[in-house]
Amino acid sequence: MTCSGDTCFWHASCCLRLLPLGGTLSPGCGAPKPAAKKVAAAPAVAKKAAPSKVAKNPLIEARPRNFGVGQAIQPARNLSRFVKWPEYVRLQRQKAILKQRLKVPPQSTSSPRLLTRTLVFKLVNKYRPESKLDKRQRLKAAAETVAAGKKVDQGKKPVVVKYGINHITALVEAKKAQLVVIADDVDPIEIVLWLPALCRKMGIPYCIVKSKSRLGTVVHKKTATALAITEVRAEDKAEFAALVSAVKANYNDKAEDIRKTWGGGVMGFKSKNQTLKLERAAAREIKV
Repeated sequence: MTCSGDTCFWHASCCLRLLPLGGTLSPGCGAPKPAAKKVAAAPAVAKKAAPSKVAKNPLIEARPRNFGVGQAIQPARNLSRFVKWPEYVRLQRQKAILKQRLKVPPQSTSSPRLLTRTLVFKLVNKYRPESKLDKRQRLKAAAETVAAGKKVDQGKKPVVVKYGINHITALVEAKKAQLVVIADDVDPIEIVLWLPALCRKMGIPYCIVKSKSRLGTVVHKKTATALAITEVRAEDKAEFAALVSAVKANYNDKAEDIRKTWGGGVMGFKSKNQTLKLERAAAREIKV
């Protein structure tokens, strides 16, 4: 039951009767009107500058590429992680990782020095032995000279570097070698593992360089485990003396330091993090 307000003739008495009965008052019954809420003004919207339209050539039709199956050629991507590499490649990579993980004995941890390596190859390249082609041409010229009835002039013995592990061993034992150059990636390493100790015993300077393939190019072979210099020409004696002094300072004179230094033992990223985590946990327990 409600009060109609304007149409009620006895407005005051009607309002008093309706309130106890749960009635409602009309807006005209003297009830206070609720204050109207003020709505905030909408923020001013900045007008965006209209993008400048580029004039398109009507003769050129837009043809977007579809890279679905059997459609456009796929773009170039690095798929090395999705390639099933050949077994020999996987074995090479596993072997390289295994060499980092395992401990390396002190005899084979002498890392190559850049300065020594540069000086060594600068010198030994002057004393390369003759290639098969040069030898064939020399023998052919000698045969033609003999066929012409003349005497062949043998000349002086050429001064060249010596190679071959057995030959070098004999030269070192006879103290004929003046410098021994050993490759750092010989496999199996036992082929040259004892050579530094023999050189130290005989008082012959030695050095370790990269790599067996580079040593092989000096003597026209695929690889060479070691090279030996027995003599040098007069114009190279000063350079050879400087090289020998640098080699002795880096290898022969540091024999004790090298003997105590083990190599390898380089762990992976996850293993290092796990070890560090255990060390931190142990340190916290000690503090408590």
